[in-house]
Amino acid sequence: MSQIALGLSSIVKTFPGIVALDDMNFELRVGEIHAICGENGAGKSTLMKVVSGVHAPDRGTISLFDREEKITSPLDAFSKGIAIIHQETSLFEEMTVLDNLFLGREIIKKAGPFTVLDYKAMAEKMGNILKGLHISIPVDEKIKNLGMAQKQMVEIAKALTFESRILILDEPTASLTQEEVDALFTIIRGLRDQGVSVVYISHRLEEIFTLCDRVTVIRDGHYISTRKVSETNKDELVADMVGRSMDSYYPKAEVEIGGELFSVKGLGAQELLHDINFTIRKGEILGFAGLAGSGRTELALTLSGFTPPVRGEITLEGRPVRFKNYRQAMEQGLVYVSEDRGKYGIIVNMSVKNNIVMPQLERIARWGVIDHEQEYTVAEKMRESMGIKAPDTDFLVMNLSGGNQQKVSVSKALALNPKLLILDEPTRGVDVGAKAEIHRIISKMAVSGLTILMISSELPELIGMCDRIYVMKDGTIAGCFNRDQFSQEEILHIALASEGKKEAAL
Repeated sequence: MSQIALGLSSIVKTFPGIVALDDMNFELRVGEIHAICGENGAGKSTLMKVVSGVHAPDRGTISLFDREEKITSPLDAFSKGIAIIHQETSLFEEMTVLDNLFLGREIIKKAGPFTVLDYKAMAEKMGNILKGLHISIPVDEKIKNLGMAQKQMVEIAKALTFESRILILDEPTASLTQEEVDALFTIIRGLRDQGVSVVYISHRLEEIFTLCDRVTVIRDGHYISTRKVSETNKDELVADMVGRSMDSYYPKAEVEIGGELFSVKGLGAQELLHDINFTIRKGEILGFAGLAGSGRTELALTLSGFTPPVRGEITLEGRPVRFKNYRQAMEQGLVYVSEDRGKYGIIVNMSVKNNIVMPQLERIARWGVIDHEQEYTVAEKMRESMGIKAPDTDFLVMNLSGGNQQKVSVSKALALNPKLLILDEPTRGVDVGAKAEIHRIISKMAVSGLTILMISSELPELIGMCDRIYVMKDGTIAGCFNRDQFSQEEILHIALASEGKKEAAL
């Protein structure tokens, strides 16, 4: 047996009215990549906050390299060799890479009677760390000028300046392209080979099977199971996560497709979009695939009135339309659900009710006064129909799991009774159980007659849920597939094709 780098035994953590962790156990071996997975609200974040010193456990013991320890603060965790890298980086955007790496722990030297910063020594130490990671980032570059993947690399390098022996990665690939994910995995494997122990938290089960050695499942604050990745499969993990077997991840219902509802001809928007042509029929779920930067979100924003088109024609129910802003789009029945629910979809410190009715306050107000009875009726109807797990509509959104926050974001759109709903990454950042639930809701919406345009970076999701799929590349449409033609390989081939190969792909 390998030495245990981190051991948690019978950990209990409670908050007022909530038992977040109950008799939790976990062990991480030296030189191991160990995944932790579970539904939103399962206790993963609380567990990592206990390990990193943010929360003190009520009961239980923590051991580091076979010695029982008390971790009193995040700084104490750093000093003991534990570093956590969150999905959202904690770097200072206006500072350089070098300044971020050594902030608060600068190397100093004597210059006569004065003490000054030893930039040469810091740059040399940083260079050695980056060389060990096989990455190249200029030391004097400001963080704001780096891409998301480079910021993740800087976070890892910063952890290694503390000589961290335990690295916790919380949803590190959420904002990365596939190429960036592959590069990150190479670095993580290299750290493992150097003896660093890695805790890997992700909703993307395929990443766990690609990268990790073992996987632990937790549910509702309880330890459920630990398995070697090579000896389990997706269905077993999902059953452990949700407490039941999943009959279908993509419950696509058969829907009778009607006539044309919406069409776009020759659409262009500044330098972002070029000669976009497509149609959507009533009751159809139309998917848009493509790599990051292919123009999918830019297309959604242009259709919704956020970005004005410079050319082309848009028709809704046979009538030409041109939305000057998003409010005009909503008024005519086109509603958009952003991929970034935290920034554009919901206000987390407001209630479920306030979030759902916010776009239609004018509809439920008389003489400028909100009809609170109607406000409650609208919100409660959406809470029940969407299965939002909140005790009532006055519950604060910040206290909901990620999956339920996404349901609030979608409910806000559905409460407007749209004709066309644009869903941009509808299941990003939610666990597998919540994904299946959101898929059921999407299918149910299509059965009720709603037309849906769905953008997703997950091809299995598009293939499982859509009637047709358009593939975007470089701001234009590069291919189209009917349901009986769906092929993940062919869709990827077109999305990845160089300009010279695009004609052949079509």
